Amino acid sequence: MVIIARPEVSEPYMSDYNQKQPLIAVVGSLNMDLVVKTDTIPEEGETVSGEELHYLAGGKGANQAVAAARLGGQTAMIGAVGSDGFGERLLHSLTESGADASQVRILEDTVTGTASIWLSRGDNRIIVIPGANGQVVPEMLEEADTVKSLTAAAAVLLQLEIPLPAVTRAAQLAADGSALVVLNPAPAVPGLPQELLRCVDVVTPNRSELAVLTGRDHLRPEDLDAAVAELAASLGAAVVTTLGPEGAVYAAAPGGRVQAGRAGACRAPGYAVSAVDTTGAGDCFNGALAVALARGETLDAAVGFAMGAAALSVTKLGAQSGMPSAREVEAFLAEQAPEAQ
Repeated sequence: MVIIARPEVSEPYMSDYNQKQPLIAVVGSLNMDLVVKTDTIPEEGETVSGEELHYLAGGKGANQAVAAARLGGQTAMIGAVGSDGFGERLLHSLTESGADASQVRILEDTVTGTASIWLSRGDNRIIVIPGANGQVVPEMLEEADTVKSLTAAAAVLLQLEIPLPAVTRAAQLAADGSALVVLNPAPAVPGLPQELLRCVDVVTPNRSELAVLTGRDHLRPEDLDAAVAELAASLGAAVVTTLGPEGAVYAAAPGGRVQAGRAGACRAPGYAVSAVDTTGAGDCFNGALAVALARGETLDAAVGFAMGAAALSVTKLGAQSGMPSAREVEAFLAEQAPEAQ
């Protein structure tokens, strides 16, 4: 692995929302999504005809960075791409959204990460090839500009699509500053190191990831509230579990940096929308949650804002192209207010 260049990027677009927002640093993956639309997901050994093929910018890290930037956050993306056309397109997508891509390393003799996505009736199945994402090492995070971003950020967003040592080092550097550290534990990894977990302020698993984190094979719906509250207490961090259209379950830890309006598990409603592509919904949720928490919202308000953003994101094709603006989310939530009552 050789770092051959830093990307040449223009200054990120600064909306009127950006002027009010502190820095959000996102450390994670960048993938080119190869999206196949089909009526039928093939079974083992079966061949089916697809309808469309799309090349779309993705990767959990990049998706969350784009979501945060679209929602008004001053956002810095930290990660790696290969020296190829896919990498160029991913960098362009970041800067076009308003995110700063100057800390994305371009690696020689390494391909950009890809995700093969089978999309059928709004649902999806995904196979990821890490490429350059698998080459992100702690030393990359210790360069002066990256250390500055991580220690000066109001919130740092992490996922698990890059090597765990790099995720852990990013969390440690963020904790050395005053950043709120948000960990999206996806894909799920059992037995996360204490060196990482002790730095985390908010953990955002989905239902299956919550089961892994709590050491269960399966979580029944009636067990979700207790599992979330117990995990929050054991980690000393807030836990927000996303349930797709069913909403979210969340709980704050006693004495944690992020607090909810009441003790124990709380519920936030989901919203009924016509889903086109659910690929980036969780990433949109995480980006929105980080933006809201970074501007000082309570956990209750931040989860509600993130639920609205995630609902809007599934109404368009493409993880990044579907990310809404802050005004769109606020207008959507205002329309839903009578329903919520």
